[in-house]
Amino acid sequence: MDDQTRPPLAGAGFTLVEVLVALAIVTGAALALAAVLAQGTQILLASQAQMIATEKATEAVESVFTARDTRVLAWAQVRNVAGASGADGGIFLDGPQPLRSAGPDGLVNTADDGPIEALVLPGPDNLLGTADDQRVPLTDFTREIEIRDLGPNLRRLRVTVRYRVGTGTREHVLVTYISSYA
Repeated sequence: MDDQTRPPLAGAGFTLVEVLVALAIVTGAALALAAVLAQGTQILLASQAQMIATEKATEAVESVFTARDTRVLAWAQVRNVAGASGADGGIFLDGPQPLRSAGPDGLVNTADDGPIEALVLPGPDNLLGTADDQRVPLTDFTREIEIRDLGPNLRRLRVTVRYRVGTGTREHVLVTYISSYA
């Protein structure tokens, strides 16, 4: 008997069920990889906003410490306007505020703040500091400075920067403590 006349062997090849199961496994793995790629892309797109939020929170904390250290503010002024008591008598505005540049007093989140800050990006010439630079206002950001008394010479300073990424909102919170001693 030669090879051409031999009957087919039972069990040779794959059944339709085996092919469908293998296809389902491969499809599941491909969907999982696509989800990981989508999540990685979302994190990458949010990284610039996260960096800005981190820096703006740090900037607010540093401005409060600098005002205390240089005696620009008296210790009694290092509070929110209303604060926990409703009449704390400080100079820092209560609640989330637009991300504005510091005014003449050099402090952020006070009544004399300037215009909304902007991110400056290089223009078509890819050089920063030239006439074609693009300014992107940071309108998707808010900053809140909350100052609470912990004792006569110690306060908790919490800065929360909220920002939108896609359809969601994220926040960066920075908590530190400040004493009356400079």
